[in-house]
Amino acid sequence: MRRGAFIGAAAGTMAVAVLPPLRDAARADDVVEVTLTAAPLRFSPVPGLDFGGIAFNGTIPGPVLRVVHGQRLRATLVNRSGYGATVHWHGMILPNAMDGAENVTQPAVPDGGSFVYEFVPGPPGTRWYHDHVGRGLERGMFGLFIVEDPNEPRADAEFALVFHDVPRLSTIVAAMHGTSGAGMGDPLGSPELMDMAPNDRMGDEVAYEAHCINGASYPSTTPLRVQVGQRVRLRILNANLTQTRYIRLAGHRLTVTHSDGNPLAQPLTVDALRVGVAERYDAWFEVTEPGAWLLQGLSTGPLAYEQAVVVHTPGFERASPLGLPASVAGIEYFTYEAAGGMTSSAPDSGVPAHDFTLGGGAYGSDQWTINGAVYPKTPKVYVARNDVVAVRFTNKTGMDHPMHLHGHVVDVIEVEGKTLARPLAKDTALVRGNGGTLTWRFTANSPAGRWLLHCHNAVHELDGMMTEVVYR
Repeated sequence: MRRGAFIGAAAGTMAVAVLPPLRDAARADDVVEVTLTAAPLRFSPVPGLDFGGIAFNGTIPGPVLRVVHGQRLRATLVNRSGYGATVHWHGMILPNAMDGAENVTQPAVPDGGSFVYEFVPGPPGTRWYHDHVGRGLERGMFGLFIVEDPNEPRADAEFALVFHDVPRLSTIVAAMHGTSGAGMGDPLGSPELMDMAPNDRMGDEVAYEAHCINGASYPSTTPLRVQVGQRVRLRILNANLTQTRYIRLAGHRLTVTHSDGNPLAQPLTVDALRVGVAERYDAWFEVTEPGAWLLQGLSTGPLAYEQAVVVHTPGFERASPLGLPASVAGIEYFTYEAAGGMTSSAPDSGVPAHDFTLGGGAYGSDQWTINGAVYPKTPKVYVARNDVVAVRFTNKTGMDHPMHLHGHVVDVIEVEGKTLARPLAKDTALVRGNGGTLTWRFTANSPAGRWLLHCHNAVHELDGMMTEVVYR
């Protein structure tokens, strides 16, 4: 029996560096035991901010969990949060009863209670875990989970980076009623800004009081120390409640090898990542010369500078790091089309698709819909074992929607009416606003049960943009 691999630090923040990879293969009787205790935490990533958070094991984000693929996890949730809670193991194929979806796969664990999750984590890759009851995710109950693939090449240095933000809790309530006055902070040149109509009045955005990486805001983020000649792997998660993140490392291009923990058919080298809510990317870079550079979440918001961390070589600890403008105009950033390549053939999933129209969200509305309905009245996808299933989304709203399916890995096969030459294996995918389309295909070979399919924008999910895939 082996204890779990964690990274943690005092004072409610998480250290940046990940433990060296666990290289030995798992034995059949190899069990990793962990305890996740959810409890209130006063969280202050910047001076003067006193946020009433809820943390796993006293840190926001929670500890990085790491196992070798094939090991069994036995994770005990101890709930001292003051609310009901669960743990959803995002991106993993696991027994339905272990999925952690409140009132779908299990009732919420009451305050003072506990629950044991036990399963073999997989597929290998960068996954994450978070509360799936409602209060916990917005207050800090989330963390990165790495399922180590012992057959992958080893990096010279590897870092786990959780991009997250501290919400002004009162604006979540306003956003759910469609009356929030919070603005967008997307970088110049981003489709989020370019697609907005001049008179667009949005009421669903959340205001944020701090922007963080691994529990701290710049300049208090823990630097990433690298050496000239190293090949460095970044495992990046966007744990924001509502906003896509554009992430760029000054002076370097990033080679993306995995999306949502799943390997790309061909690596793609870009200037910046475009990471939707709940998406993860594994990106590599080479350190070719000494220096100091900022790894940044690009934004036009007034607190944009906070979401940054210094990457430096020895001797440049006190150097002024090279930074970047808050713009993606004219640069190459990660897109599904670029990663998958486009063909001239018409989109064809091979089977009739379930057509879902994403709607709602008018100013003053508290409803985000699928085919005109809100959950639980939304149309469900009923499947039999080994069915090949296609789901086609058409987004009639003015916002992108990060659609997520529990308990499965799907192939993105079509984007904006164009077929991908190399389908992208994902569990969360952005459907572009203003008429954008995206099609998934997957085989119904996960454990039987009810699996949620929903928008991972927390406001849209809570306002009804959710349905289920149900095994007959």
